[in-house]
Order: sequence, then C-alpha cells, then structure tokens
Amino acid sequence: IYFGVLPAAMVCGHPKSHSEATMHGGAPGGIHEYHIVIAVFDDAPGARIEDAKVTASISGLGHVGLKSLALEPMSIAGTITYGTFVNLPGDDRYDIRVAINRPGQKAPAVVNFMYQHGR
Repeated sequence: IYFGVLPAAMVCGHPKSHSEATMHGGAPGGIHEYHIVIAVFDDAPGARIEDAKVTASISGLGHVGLKSLALEPMSIAGTITYGTFVNLPGDDRYDIRVAINRPGQKAPAVVNFMYQHGR
C-alpha cells in the first residue's frame, strides 16, 4: 500500500473540463484541505488492486472525534488509485486507519499510518 497526503490546492487550478477538477465532488478551497491518496497492490504478484472498497478513519491527537471516509476510485494514468479530500486543521499527528475490502474476502485488510501534519 502506498499512502500520500497532498494539499487540495494542487488540483484547484485545473480547468473545469479536466477530470481532476471534479473528482470527489471538486476540490475544497480551504487552507486546511488535503487530498489523501492510497494505491493498493497484491502482496504476491505485486499487481495493482482495482476492485476494492477502501475506507479511512482519521483521528488527531488534539481533536475530538473520528472521521470515517470512503475513498473513491480514481483513474490516474490508466490505473486505479483511491482517494478523498479531508480537513486537517491543526499542526498535529494524525492516525489514519485504512480498511481495504475486496470481493469475496471475509474480513478487510487493515493498515495504520501516522501522518505528522505541519504548516
């Protein structure tokens, strides 16, 4: 699994006709908005997994509550990656739990990431 966090502003400048301008309902414009991206690969052959349902639960040390988000499939350079926009308001450490459900799989594969957010 590859995990990335990018400022949402990176996709705000695309023309409306560009596919990235409308993904996930369009990029939010706030200064604390980020794009989470997950690429999933099969362990043995290393092939990209493109048929999963992916969710992320995000909690920050300085914030109350847990955000649970569905990551939508995105086509990038002919491959599928999963992503969504999220608000990360503080200079904080965020724990991000990613669950990957594949068809026919009894239980999701779960991976935990730590993201240290700073301005």
